[in-house]
Amino acid sequence: AMENGYCKPKFVDRKVLQIRAGRHPVVEKIESRFIANDIYLDNGEMMIITGPNMAGKSTLQRQVALTVLMAQMGSYVPAKEVILGIFDRIFTRVGASDDLSAGQSTFMVEMNETASILHNATENSLVILDEIGRGTSTFDGVSLAWSVAEHIHNKIKAKTLFATHYHVMNKLEQKFDRIKNYNIAVKESKGEVIFLRKLLPGGPDQSYGIHVAKLAGLPSSVVDRAKEIQTILEKD
Repeated sequence: AMENGYCKPKFVDRKVLQIRAGRHPVVEKIESRFIANDIYLDNGEMMIITGPNMAGKSTLQRQVALTVLMAQMGSYVPAKEVILGIFDRIFTRVGASDDLSAGQSTFMVEMNETASILHNATENSLVILDEIGRGTSTFDGVSLAWSVAEHIHNKIKAKTLFATHYHVMNKLEQKFDRIKNYNIAVKESKGEVIFLRKLLPGGPDQSYGIHVAKLAGLPSSVVDRAKEIQTILEKD
């Protein structure tokens, strides 16, 4: 704990999760420079986290879950300060996978995992949702993601980190007091995107998905055409 700069978590008799300068215990060993982030979730609160692919949404969510897990098993934790109540379980819906041998598509696996959370989570649980509804049409996906968020907020009241590419989900903050918008910051410079890895309040202005496709090595003609199509679709 001393070598890695961990702190002793403080447990309190309140349904709260406060992490100051939290880090991912594994990723920080791989990256030359790791950006720490603060998290505060009060009783029944939900964070809607938006930001482009590769910005760090999944890392942020997993480090929060790992911090809670490490604290409750008696470990020191990767942060400057952690104050938390006791969680009964950690529920996650993360990543994309299928189960072809059982005849289940990626989307069915996603829905099965989501159903398990909605049936079993309590107000004392921590819920990590990394994309809901991406395996179906856009309107189906948004509708499911919105409905799941409402159900967790209204019925379950679990502390929740909900990462999504559906920017329309940011409208939930206007409807519910316990839902807050956050985004992983990026910076544009000379046509390039720089990932800052910093969690900021509020929603993003765009997704940068085409830029990530460019980084992945798609032909420049495909990237340029995608930008043209994006402009047409946004006008319509």
